[in-house]
Amino acid sequence: MPRKFIKKYMPSEQTFKDHPSLKWLGRYLKHPSLWHLNRKSVARAFLVGIFCALLPIPMQMLLAAFLAIVIRSNLAISVSLVWITNPITMPPIFYFTYKVGTFVLGSQALDHNMSFSYEYVKTHLVALLWPLLTGSLICATVFSVIFYVLINRFWIWHVRSNWKKRSKDESE
Repeated sequence: MPRKFIKKYMPSEQTFKDHPSLKWLGRYLKHPSLWHLNRKSVARAFLVGIFCALLPIPMQMLLAAFLAIVIRSNLAISVSLVWITNPITMPPIFYFTYKVGTFVLGSQALDHNMSFSYEYVKTHLVALLWPLLTGSLICATVFSVIFYVLINRFWIWHVRSNWKKRSKDESE
């Protein structure tokens, strides 16, 4: 069952309650739906985690924790999925979202020979920022909804196949 696989790799409830960045959430972390592993809470967690991961903002984990509390998704999965964007994966992910933004806005992408010096970024901030934010919001929305649907469908398929397997074993 997907639940067993997820539990194997998921941090404990206490780990999150003791995390310095999340201590301020205190009493909100007591709601049981934040710790349940069922189809709805896991699918919502993917929705929140992937959405936050694809936003080029600081403190993605805090936003993911806040949104998980608001929509009652699994907190551990929501926050953990934010780690999709890390120092190794950020450049290609945000370059892709930047390209999506330039395509949607119909703007010209900046020169490939650009240097990411402080001066270059300072003078071209608006030209970089709007396509990046637009593309990030579009990609975050699209990919989070896709994963929400995929997780829902996979969970249903997995449960049904287990039921069929049990029925088959019982009839023999």
